[in-house]
Amino acid sequence: MERTADVKRPRYFHLLWDEEIERLRGVLQALRTHHAHVLDRWYQLYTVHFGEAATLSQHEFYSLYGQDLLQTVEHLLEEDMERFVIDLRACGERLVERGVPFREVITALHLFEESCSAIFDLCGFPAGGSAAERVNLLLTFDKLSHCRMMVLAEAYFGTTQARTHTRARALEQEVARLVPDPRLRQHFHGIVGQSPAMREVFQRVSAAGTSRGTVLIVGESGTGKELVARAIHEIGSAGTAPFVPVNCSALPRELIESELFGYKRGAFSGATTEYQGLFRAAEGGSLFLDEVTEMALDTQAKLLRVLQEHAIRPVGSVREVPVNVRIIASTNRDPREAVQHGRLREDLYYRLNVNTILLPPLRERREDIPLLVAYFLTYFSERLGVRPRTVTPEVLAALERYSWPGNVRELMNVIETAYTFGRNEQITLADLPAFLHSTAETAQPLSSAPTMSPPLSFAAAERDLIVRALTTTGGNKLQAAKLLGISRKKLYAKIAKYQLGDVW
Repeated sequence: MERTADVKRPRYFHLLWDEEIERLRGVLQALRTHHAHVLDRWYQLYTVHFGEAATLSQHEFYSLYGQDLLQTVEHLLEEDMERFVIDLRACGERLVERGVPFREVITALHLFEESCSAIFDLCGFPAGGSAAERVNLLLTFDKLSHCRMMVLAEAYFGTTQARTHTRARALEQEVARLVPDPRLRQHFHGIVGQSPAMREVFQRVSAAGTSRGTVLIVGESGTGKELVARAIHEIGSAGTAPFVPVNCSALPRELIESELFGYKRGAFSGATTEYQGLFRAAEGGSLFLDEVTEMALDTQAKLLRVLQEHAIRPVGSVREVPVNVRIIASTNRDPREAVQHGRLREDLYYRLNVNTILLPPLRERREDIPLLVAYFLTYFSERLGVRPRTVTPEVLAALERYSWPGNVRELMNVIETAYTFGRNEQITLADLPAFLHSTAETAQPLSSAPTMSPPLSFAAAERDLIVRALTTTGGNKLQAAKLLGISRKKLYAKIAKYQLGDVW
């Protein structure tokens, strides 16, 4: 039995042969010669078809489609199909970045065919050719147009998918970092406080929110810098605008650039897909750069350029992409000292220092502690699905007298611990970490200066936490491990470390 010969397929895009591209050489040369005439006719058809609904201005139309047309013609004449595809994909990406709807892109490509067919004789149509030759040439040109549509569509949807993936990724990070439940938000955009210091903060946040300028938030760790950034965003942005937080200290130096600015496929080893970056994920909204002084100085220089030029350059790209993003930065350092010690570029500091908001530590607004305690009691009862609890006067006194080096975040963790391990509806001193017991024992009236006892070491606090977990579960090590969020094997290792085996 004879073997069936392999069926030959067109070489390009399953549509075009080499000889068909060669057949179009005269048309391509005429398109290059009469490029301006074709482009004028194309734009005229575009404006007639879309009218006021057209997305692109004349300048944008000529810049996007005109450049693409010239590159397409040159690459086809040189038979460089690889560059033909690369530049077409770049055009598709730029159309997405400009926000041109896909239906408008496809319609515009059909209008291009019409603009060419109207002057086809001028564009190299063979004089004296037979009707069959003319039809064949038109069909070949139509094939080429469909190839352009295929490549553009692939690039358009690939870029759209990458942008969607980036925004989804940023949203997941944001949701994972959210502390207050939106249903429980109260006071000023979810920020709890009524002290004079916080009322001043609220005034500055309101002013910064309406200005749309860059903002620098300065405060110790745990003072609520991200909550303030989110409040600024909510005041100054539309309801659907994205808020994208970035922890600069948590990103390795070699990754932060690609995370912020994105990267092109093949930009480095492992870059198998395109990544849009967090700047473009925040398009139209706010990008919160938490702990900006932890960012490498060379990356700070690139951030400064973004602030000046309102454009980014993805890693591996030769083109800049315009962005419309508001920058809100924060630091737990004194920014002037950070400049002096070489942790913050001086030019970037002056650029960020348009609006500066100083957040007071919790020890300087102790009158807000009862309000914060009530807030967290409600929050954890909702989160854990248990009945609301109260605190004894002794507990509140101990909380008011502690120095809170970890600020509001530390207070929140203490209330969560009390909720997790407390057995009764009222939280007592026994439910608090050991370092707060000594504070309560040495309590003085609030009118006099409190005597602060130093907190226990980490090891002592960890031992205390393990004892509480075992007490709460009646010695059930599996349940205690679950409460602590560790494996049972790790719990046994901790029991041995702290010599608790004789008791448990």
